[in-house]
Amino acid sequence: MEKEVSGLGIKDMTESERPRERLLKYGAQGLSNAELLAIIISSGTQKDSALELAYRLLSSEKGVISSFSNYMPQEYCRIKGIGKATACKLAAAVEFGKRVYSTPKEKFLLDTPDALAKHFSDMRNFHKEVLRIAMFNSKLEIIKTVDVSMGGLAHTSAVAREVFADAIRTGANAIVLAHNHPSGDPSPSEGDIRTTEILISAGKIIGIDVMDHLIIGDGTYCSFKESGLIKKAEKL
Repeated sequence: MEKEVSGLGIKDMTESERPRERLLKYGAQGLSNAELLAIIISSGTQKDSALELAYRLLSSEKGVISSFSNYMPQEYCRIKGIGKATACKLAAAVEFGKRVYSTPKEKFLLDTPDALAKHFSDMRNFHKEVLRIAMFNSKLEIIKTVDVSMGGLAHTSAVAREVFADAIRTGANAIVLAHNHPSGDPSPSEGDIRTTEILISAGKIIGIDVMDHLIIGDGTYCSFKESGLIKKAEKL
């Protein structure tokens, strides 16, 4: 349960403490339930700030936010300071969240080097080398793509721990590596090959398959799988 703070006015807070500014800086996941509600409520009354109303609302259900899942707008209006307009915003926000959560995520296959290269094609415009990984489930559907590091592979801290950290948290069964060559030439360097060998070996130990490594150039690419470099690395 989140404790109500009496007399807490958002205008009286420093800019860095205000819910909206904190959301912009840290993302929605970095805010408390009260701060998220305060942003939805938007404006308070002459006596109570939006944050005070949020605390009051949470206190009404002892902080059990799942209690609001089936609230009608009229039920929000029972809370002192919450009018019809705010009640409608709260009900709409809850319903939208429920629909987002219940809608199946779109999954698509990237089953060829060419399809993968198109997926990573934006990397050809990067002025610095970026290492990116795409994560796949057991059906080889892509579930997440993240940038791991920036800088040349031979000189970066893109060690196995960093590369596989997100894959482990996501529960991925396999990954595809990709990085760009700002020069436009996708030919792999000795450092690229050695890094790939290390990551394939680490993946075997962890139980996450490294299916391919693509180097993105200017309108062209190099696939380690297509060129046979993945098989060579697997034999080491």
